[in-house]
Amino acid sequence: MSDTVSVIQWQVLGAAAPWIMMLLFLGASAFMIWRLECLSEKGFEGTVLGTLIMPYCSGIGNLMFAWVMGRQSAASGEVLTNSLVNNVTNLTLLIGLPTVIWGAPLFGKKKKQKKAIVRTEKINRLSLLLTLTAGLFFTGAVWALAKDGSLNLGDGIVLVGIFLFWQCFHVFDVMKSNVRQNRSMPWSVYPELIGLAFGAVVTYYTIDGLVVWMNEVEFGWIRRDHIGWLSAWLMVLPNALLALYYGWREQPETVYASQVGDGHICIPLCIGVYAMLAGAASGVPPILGLSIMVLVAALALHLLLVAVFGKLPRMVGWLFLAAYGVYLWQGLPR
Repeated sequence: MSDTVSVIQWQVLGAAAPWIMMLLFLGASAFMIWRLECLSEKGFEGTVLGTLIMPYCSGIGNLMFAWVMGRQSAASGEVLTNSLVNNVTNLTLLIGLPTVIWGAPLFGKKKKQKKAIVRTEKINRLSLLLTLTAGLFFTGAVWALAKDGSLNLGDGIVLVGIFLFWQCFHVFDVMKSNVRQNRSMPWSVYPELIGLAFGAVVTYYTIDGLVVWMNEVEFGWIRRDHIGWLSAWLMVLPNALLALYYGWREQPETVYASQVGDGHICIPLCIGVYAMLAGAASGVPPILGLSIMVLVAALALHLLLVAVFGKLPRMVGWLFLAAYGVYLWQGLPR
């Protein structure tokens, strides 16, 4: 696969290959996000859309990166770096920035609301709290399994297993919701899912090509040693589109759920898939400890704010932006 993409890159596309690959990656990501708008009206709504469907569309690049690196059996911490940087960016920069620009009054935006709306808000609030709590458990599981300095096949099976259990929970939650509302999933959902699968295939080929290019190029800070950071920043761009789009539409609950849900794709799924594919023990990057501390602190603060206040004040948004700056200062390789 990699050899084929490399031939296409260097013999056909030439020096423009990496730029074309990045444009294709962003185009496929934008296509999948666009089709989510249709899915949101066909049985997937609110926080369920953000935690069950959106993460696969915005996080597919991270998953493909883990798959490509795992097939190469490269015993390094680049996939962990990719996943950790992605999650820290989601929970600080990509939630903090829309909050600073538009504000994030999640629940109780109006004092007088219909009982049905109040009930829906309570359900969404509990769903978001559960999602944030799951993020804490997943982060803790990765720390517990990686604290010995490596991840092996057994660790990967555990991480993928707990992710699949979490997804089964959400699938049955959607089914229960549809039964309560006497609503069935329309057949028009399946063409949308096929379209999303097509976007995933395009994403795979572009990520495979970009990994080949990064392995062969050395231009200043852009080189193989930094592939974890570089890939994380590239793959976080679809998340940024989601955050800014739904922030502009004044749907901060979807911003929250999509960013936290995308984090579940990286931790534990991407790390687990890589550990399973690599087979041998996979190394742990130096930023593991710093990243875990930032993630736990951010998730705990989000939990507190959602549970007690139902919103994220602009001042806290600035705090998250500052925290991300400190994280880059301390974590970036010199």
